[in-house]
Amino acid sequence: MPTEQDAANARIDPTAKPAIDLATIPEEQLLGLRLSELPLRIERTWLEACIAQLYDEFKARNIPFEPRCYLADEWLTPENEPVIGIPFYLAHPRLIKLQKKMLLEAEGDNHEWCMKLLRHEAGHALTYAYGLNRKRSWQRVFGHPSETYGETYRFRPYSKSFVRHLDYYYAQYHPDEDFVETFAVWLTPGLDWRSKYAGWKALDKLLFVDKLMASIAGKPPLRATGRQLWKVTTVRSTLGRYYQKRRITEAEDFPEFHDANLRRMFSEGNAKNETRRPVAKLLQSNRKALLTTVSNWTGERRFMVNEVYKAVLQRSRALHLVTEDADTVAVLQLATYLTTLMMNYRYTTRLRGEL
Repeated sequence: MPTEQDAANARIDPTAKPAIDLATIPEEQLLGLRLSELPLRIERTWLEACIAQLYDEFKARNIPFEPRCYLADEWLTPENEPVIGIPFYLAHPRLIKLQKKMLLEAEGDNHEWCMKLLRHEAGHALTYAYGLNRKRSWQRVFGHPSETYGETYRFRPYSKSFVRHLDYYYAQYHPDEDFVETFAVWLTPGLDWRSKYAGWKALDKLLFVDKLMASIAGKPPLRATGRQLWKVTTVRSTLGRYYQKRRITEAEDFPEFHDANLRRMFSEGNAKNETRRPVAKLLQSNRKALLTTVSNWTGERRFMVNEVYKAVLQRSRALHLVTEDADTVAVLQLATYLTTLMMNYRYTTRLRGEL
């Protein structure tokens, strides 16, 4: 006679796929999964507490708006949609680790960084929820929101016309970003922005935001919900393909224009009894220091610096470059060259330029 367990077993779908354990699945199999297949959620993760804190910060300012947050393929707020997309990888430690391996950093992977990004995206969501950038007063202060977003932007590192919230002087990118960054500074608990930005032109923007927020205090948003675009559950790309596309998007396939500059700095040595030190070995042994130093000097992401570093390493090895200078001198030359390339890229979106 069949038991209850037999009946339960009969109800099991024999074609059902086994549950995916992100903590133990081999990396090769993980990269073969579609993003939509990843067993992820915000609930019961550290992200839930971050979102709750954001809502508390709005409540403390008497702004009755709680932007809906969801897992997406990156940090985003879809245009004209009062919602916030949070990168899927932040929902699981294994995916954070994979993100760092593939792109050298996982944007927002700690509480402080995540809150900064949430406040930034919340500024976009708030703009759309209340139609703020349609106000003439907003446009007089920040500019017109219809300005085109460029692939990159030129910034003035010492400008006091913009707040500094996220890295890379992001407030200087576009009028929308100028407002959003100013709002994020205004919203940050415990930050005495009046003192921090005293004497800055940016203080006028903060005072405008303060007045603007007072005008909507206690008022419900015109639009409280929106479409959750680029939601991770709708992305059919595999993780492997996702990272491949990210690398193509975020890093150029640099031509061999390094050769002339490298030959001016170093010599070519092909002899078997060569006593001078190979430049490629110097690059390899000082990789971490070079990436950190150049990234700090230029404000460019380590992933981009690493892509240029790898190209320089490849050409140094291919040209059999050697040096008789002291290691400290040769490493400084390499750091200077990498910095020159990254600053060219930073300001012109091109790496062209000679020492």
